[in-house]
Amino acid sequence: MNHFSYRNGRLHAEDVGLSDVAASVGTPFYCYSAATLERHYRVFAGALPEGSLVAFSVKANGNLAVLRTLGNLGAGADVVSGGELKKALAAGIPGGKIVFSGVGKTTAEMTAALAAGIYQFNLESEAELLALDAAARSLGQRAPIAFRINPDVDARTHAKISTGHAETKFGIPWSRVREAYGLAATLKNVEIVGVDVHIGSQITSLEPFEEAFQRLADFVGVLRRDGHAIARIDLGGGLGVPYHIDNTPPPDPAVYGAMAAKLTKGLNARLILEPGRFIAANAGVLVARVIYVKKGERKQFLILDAGMNDLVRPALYDAHHDIVPVEEAGPHALRARYDVVGPICETSDIFAADRDMARLKDGDLVAILTAGAYGAVMSSAYNARPPAPEILVKGAQWAVVRPRMDDDALLATDRIPNWLAV
Repeated sequence: MNHFSYRNGRLHAEDVGLSDVAASVGTPFYCYSAATLERHYRVFAGALPEGSLVAFSVKANGNLAVLRTLGNLGAGADVVSGGELKKALAAGIPGGKIVFSGVGKTTAEMTAALAAGIYQFNLESEAELLALDAAARSLGQRAPIAFRINPDVDARTHAKISTGHAETKFGIPWSRVREAYGLAATLKNVEIVGVDVHIGSQITSLEPFEEAFQRLADFVGVLRRDGHAIARIDLGGGLGVPYHIDNTPPPDPAVYGAMAAKLTKGLNARLILEPGRFIAANAGVLVARVIYVKKGERKQFLILDAGMNDLVRPALYDAHHDIVPVEEAGPHALRARYDVVGPICETSDIFAADRDMARLKDGDLVAILTAGAYGAVMSSAYNARPPAPEILVKGAQWAVVRPRMDDDALLATDRIPNWLAV
């Protein structure tokens, strides 16, 4: 469920008309619904055993206003860089609710995380373990750690967002996990506190989760018999969302939560979950304006002022996003088939191919749906196009939460060396 709907023939985010926002800030822009973020967080958190930590995956949507909205509800944060750590802290999420994941943590990032007193480091290699031990030793601290275990499970999702199979840059191979924990136990400046697993993203079936969670739960007993104090079980994220209106919906979070609780029952460990897409995706849309309707030999092209620099998922993953007009098309509206494309000088700059839609004309507004996750965070300034601004709506209120950078500001980020000065 989301809070985007037509009222009096115009698409609204909660009580705010998207065409009114477009008239004020221009296009393209991202718009997020606070009510949707809040509802999705409560639904997910409410499905889990009491005391579980829901650490929102900052890589899905790192806007400070979004993070503050979720943090106010009690969410923690899952971060994968020093920059994301700073964002989570700046949004008011305490260090004691932050989990640091990712395969390439630098010593500087580890030191910053230790200084912030984060809840847990999810380590993904023995080399990273040794680097963290050294960083903690320099500060006179002990770093709380879990190893990300690679369970060799097929997540049945897109290859570029599948992370739990045998050969991947993520996690410790199943065959070396006990050895890694044994090494950690010999180090004085790390403290073993848990285990971690994350098998991928946009997973729409419970079976891969169930297989991975069962393997992890069974392994907790092995680690405890080896003498390790496993008090936390991090089950990662990855629960999918319906990108296509007509698709079969992904598993209900209540069923997902019940399955996680059942498989970890009796282990006397705190659960950590790291949802991102499930909470943020349907809470956001990308609003764009039709620049031209172009006729080809056999096709019609709907050319928008948003491009792959604003939303790269279709180009990167062949991802589907439903696209709707901001001005509601009636039941008897004429329809047409379009390739919906952007202005970027790349053939891959396409949002939809041969999409059946209500007929549109130059100047019309459209909303690209389910764009609240992995949208703005993956944007760039390719073709010297400043990324789209971000808007947050709450009821009848709305605010610009990341302003549009103009061309002069973008140019100002470059520097000409002295030897090229005129």
